[in-house]
Amino acid sequence: MGNKIIRTICCFSHDPSEETLRRLGEIENVLKDRGFEIQTKRICSNGKTFQDLGQSVKDESILLNIGTIPMDEAKKQMGHFLGAEKGISFNVDLTSEEINTEHAELLFEIIKGNSARTFQFSYVFNDSPSSPYFPSATYEKEGFSIGLQPNDLADGCNSLEEWFNRMKDIWDEIDGLFGQDKDYLGIDSSIAPLFEGKSSLINFIKAMRPSFNDSVVSDVYMRITKFIKESNPKPIGLCGLMFPCLEDFELAQEYEKGNFSIERNIFLSLHSGLGIDTYPIGVDEELGKVVDILKTIQGLSNKYKKPLSARFVSDGKAKIGEKTDFMNQYLKDVIIRKL
Repeated sequence: MGNKIIRTICCFSHDPSEETLRRLGEIENVLKDRGFEIQTKRICSNGKTFQDLGQSVKDESILLNIGTIPMDEAKKQMGHFLGAEKGISFNVDLTSEEINTEHAELLFEIIKGNSARTFQFSYVFNDSPSSPYFPSATYEKEGFSIGLQPNDLADGCNSLEEWFNRMKDIWDEIDGLFGQDKDYLGIDSSIAPLFEGKSSLINFIKAMRPSFNDSVVSDVYMRITKFIKESNPKPIGLCGLMFPCLEDFELAQEYEKGNFSIERNIFLSLHSGLGIDTYPIGVDEELGKVVDILKTIQGLSNKYKKPLSARFVSDGKAKIGEKTDFMNQYLKDVIIRKL
């Protein structure tokens, strides 16, 4: 089967070392021998500062995450986060916080200090541990998990069921490879879109439905979510639909048309998704609007006991109505709309 793409192999280690890097290499080789393409290798730790983790892992090809840190600690370490030569991801858990302007100000501090780092920061609510996807990944125990880029498996499929069967075959293959490994935590079967064409979720959805607008009021996303949650042989992490506004380039096009408002994003996330992801924000956006959005996501997450997150991205220059210039291959430049 073609299009066997691993988005990420992530090791969770309290104290990353050369052994952690060796382990990542071993897992990578096992998968490559079975015809998988590996996009990224990652390490998520806990109890580390940005500085300490960066010094522990010198390999520039490894993406790093220090997981969840409290608000006061995030503010203390902000200088290292913004100034580090290599970006290290993190998140702030607002599940039980009384959200106020201080929480939104953290985002704007990142926008002003080093806007590229907005890509490596998110707010999380009822987060699910051991997901290999950054920046919402959190450490719970030692081990490794695997996340795929399953959109590509839909290439050439004429129905959801055909795509589902391909995904199930891949999950079973991976589970068969690592099922007896004591460090194997599982597969995060989240749908993680990227770019356009066969890697875009919206591209496939529009082949199944008359338009993106039509799909929003259909059950197509709920059918996908039901399958990826119930048919995964060893689920770990989030196991939901990602709607990364600017990473799925065809979703970015819908955003520019006005078809992917923040309200629609929240609606889709509530029944099938994982929250707000790589959503563009103008440097002149109202602080209070971000507070209101965070409170809304918190309320919905707590009401339905559902993992949700919020990752806003900015280029540090573009205002509402202006076009972004992210200089990031993973983010499509768009004309920013008001939240």
